[in-house]
Amino acid sequence: MADVNFRRLPVEANNPREISQVVNNILDGKLNSTGTVTLAASATSTAVADERAGSTSIILLMPTTANAAAEIGAGTAYISARTKRSFTITHANNSQSDRTFGYVVIG
Repeated sequence: MADVNFRRLPVEANNPREISQVVNNILDGKLNSTGTVTLAASATSTAVADERAGSTSIILLMPTTANAAAEIGAGTAYISARTKRSFTITHANNSQSDRTFGYVVIG
């Protein structure tokens, strides 16, 4: 799930200061929509459990290691399935254990 948890508003928020702090954080890009994943070694796919994911979510990957960047550069990593609370990344089958990505879930 998320690496950082920013303040959430209660359903019936009525404190203007609290609302403005949350909205200002959103405007500054501080969203609860990010996470990290390391691709499974010696496998062709990696399942990611994330309660924010849905069947129509857009999942964006950002490589954070050299081997992850090589995976993207080779065109072998892509989001192959999206379901309620999870998504699957299909990728090359190799023994590398450091193909780590940051990701964003939108929608």
